[in-house]
Amino acid sequence: MDGALSHCIETIRTASAAATPLRLRGGGTKDFYGEPPMGEVLDTTGLSGIRSYEPSELFVTVGAGTQLAELEAVLAEQGQCLPFEPPRFGESGTVGGMVAAGLSGPARASAGSVRDFVLGLSMVNGRGELLTFGGQVMKNVAGYDVSRLMAGALGTLGLVAKVSLKVLARAPAEATLKFAMTQREALQRLNAWGGQPLPLNASRWLQESGGPALYLRLRGAHAAVEAACKSIGGERLDDDAAQAAWTACRDQQLPWFTDRVGRDLWRLSVPQTAPELDLPEPPLVEWHGAQRWIAADASDAEQLRRVAAQAGGHATLFRASPGGARTQRMHPLASPLDRIHRELKRQFDPAGIFNRGRLYPEL
Repeated sequence: MDGALSHCIETIRTASAAATPLRLRGGGTKDFYGEPPMGEVLDTTGLSGIRSYEPSELFVTVGAGTQLAELEAVLAEQGQCLPFEPPRFGESGTVGGMVAAGLSGPARASAGSVRDFVLGLSMVNGRGELLTFGGQVMKNVAGYDVSRLMAGALGTLGLVAKVSLKVLARAPAEATLKFAMTQREALQRLNAWGGQPLPLNASRWLQESGGPALYLRLRGAHAAVEAACKSIGGERLDDDAAQAAWTACRDQQLPWFTDRVGRDLWRLSVPQTAPELDLPEPPLVEWHGAQRWIAADASDAEQLRRVAAQAGGHATLFRASPGGARTQRMHPLASPLDRIHRELKRQFDPAGIFNRGRLYPEL
């Protein structure tokens, strides 16, 4: 056991004995996400380094404090990647933070989520015990898949020490097409394309200064991408410029996002087949219709949650505006999910020291 991990375990045991809340923090690039952090900071950046990487076996094991940019650079040297395109809200973001936040980029609908690529991990629970779950292949998981449970838990269940991830080869071909169409037309077209054997990888619809536009990214074999471009139509964009825009969308650096800084940013997660929603303004639509971003005023919170629920989804206050009215960030849990969350928290963190209140105010 290395010194950084030993220090973390000792700190956790001391905090547990005194019921002192700890704020688990890597690069701090997602401090805005979830309820405001509280407690004494436990820095995880010392848990860094790539522990094992087998390109031919398509897995990598990495310390949780490793910077995401470092990992992606190593994978790129072997022509591989994290297909779910984890967002970066700063260069100091870590792998542990990526898992804890559970956020995925533009390719989420086709490639899968962070959780889908977690093979196993080591974690420290609220008793200061080092536990290992899963492994380095998909079929070795037996019983309850705790390793994937940590994805999206925002550090409320324990400290991720290291994680094994499935990686994939980069697609040999890619193309981005642009279409001028309304949101309703875009949703209808995306649903129709989704039922066809097309190499759909990512999409975004938004209202731009030049009018409403749908962007569609295709990835796969050269023949499949070229055939899809011919059958779908649209304006094919320059590859470098298109990739820069997808990266900006992933990291919320598109003008659509930067022009709305200072307002509450909400994320609505709904079924892909959900129609155009009754929202205060046109959203930015991703994931073939399943993710819809909306900038709104504090007074719109109730409406957004109601509209999302009526569509079969939920709404998250993703990034709160400075000085905005207080409202719960995550969508309120209904029974029995509320009870399950509480029981999980009690089992993993009986003293309630980890990221207290980060996921939900009362947990």
